[in-house]
Amino acid sequence: MPFLKLIRYQNLVMIALMQLLFHYGFLKQQPGLIPALSDFQYLLLIIATICIAAGGFVINNIMDQETDRIAKPNNLVVGKFISEAAAYNIYIGCNIIGVGIGFYLSNLIGKAGFSALFIIIAATLYLYATSLKQSLLIGNIIVALLLSVSVIIIGIFDLYPIINETNQAQLSVLFRILLDYAVFAFMINFIRELVKDIEDMDGDYNAGMNTLPIAIGKARAAKVAFALAFIPIASLLYYINQNLLGLQFVLFYLLLFVIGPLLYFLIKIWGAKNKAEFHHLSLVLKLVLLFGILSIGVITFNMHYHA
Repeated sequence: MPFLKLIRYQNLVMIALMQLLFHYGFLKQQPGLIPALSDFQYLLLIIATICIAAGGFVINNIMDQETDRIAKPNNLVVGKFISEAAAYNIYIGCNIIGVGIGFYLSNLIGKAGFSALFIIIAATLYLYATSLKQSLLIGNIIVALLLSVSVIIIGIFDLYPIINETNQAQLSVLFRILLDYAVFAFMINFIRELVKDIEDMDGDYNAGMNTLPIAIGKARAAKVAFALAFIPIASLLYYINQNLLGLQFVLFYLLLFVIGPLLYFLIKIWGAKNKAEFHHLSLVLKLVLLFGILSIGVITFNMHYHA
């Protein structure tokens, strides 16, 4: 259990679930489309992604020991259950596996330069944990980008290698859909990171961090999160109006499981004051992310059987 907490397995499960859904529940359901990666190769891509993400969570836990002792003593793993030396070994092992698989897959599809993407992600996560996290909003942006990149990388490895003059129009539409989901994931993750900063404000302050609630105060930071939450709501309503009005099942699903919880978040964040309330709101946004990811399967099913 300490090891699972160290690598934050819930987040890794979400990344893996998302990549499985987009490959099997979306791309492989498109008529006449054969993705570039075989099932085994795609499994390797998932392993590479979650290994690098796990490495990022491990180094973050190593660097967050002092903060967690104050803000989240129950979540403290490094130094309590797992030694710092062992945690560093796990971090190195995760990155070696992730980058190694990434290098193998990049050469397999004839795009050796793509391996640099895995190295850049691993290096960025290290810089985030060791220095960038202390910079105002930069750390939030980097963490928010992690899930987004996990979506975009599907298009890079599954679609880009098979583009030709015949299928370019079709694949560009599919890649644009992946990009839409990546943008949505970024918006929700960014707001969630702000809420988590408010929740962890005391520990971050004692650790010398420079988060938004420390810079402008907890109440004002909550109002910023409130204002930002209007962006994904407005974007979703516009997207539904432009693309999904003919899909009744999808429409009800998004209103009930994505927009509904976002409206609930808006109502609750305005008056939230204590740590428990902000923790609850962070979980609400995590559910929004989960149901948002699941919607790709709902859309594909509705288009195939009820459109």
